[in-house]
Amino acid sequence: MIQYQSFSGTIVSISDFPITANGADDGCYKMVAVIDGTGRQVNFIVEPKTYFLDREMVRVGDRVTGYHDANAPVPMIYPPQYRALIMVKERTDRNVKVDFFNSQLISSDGMLKLNLSTGTQIRLENGQAFTKSPANRNLLVVYGPSTFSIPAQTTPYQIIVLC
Repeated sequence: MIQYQSFSGTIVSISDFPITANGADDGCYKMVAVIDGTGRQVNFIVEPKTYFLDREMVRVGDRVTGYHDANAPVPMIYPPQYRALIMVKERTDRNVKVDFFNSQLISSDGMLKLNLSTGTQIRLENGQAFTKSPANRNLLVVYGPSTFSIPAQTTPYQIIVLC
């Protein structure tokens, strides 16, 4: 099972990342260098199947959060280099959480509980409607205000089911 881990910061560079010697993949893979407020850097490898929330284009200077699989093997280099599974361009009008949500729709870290409404859009990564329960799944949740309780409770605007 994927255990999502995130890193947030500002994009300082975007460059092509070749993965084959013959150049057949030229331009398909990118290295996105992100630096946080303390100066730590992470390089995300963005591939054609990396999911970008709302298909937003990112560029140098944008604040982003990249999500990777904490259980996946990574090269022992500095700065760390992770395969980006999800990239989110930060915006002030929304909050985003990517995590496993249990049968009560509580995140694995116990910090967020989802209260679904008829207005909550539940979709697959490809944009199609998801008609089953989102419980006991990895979810990308887009939400606004939440309570100050623990877990915080919110009615999400949108849920992307990560099959």
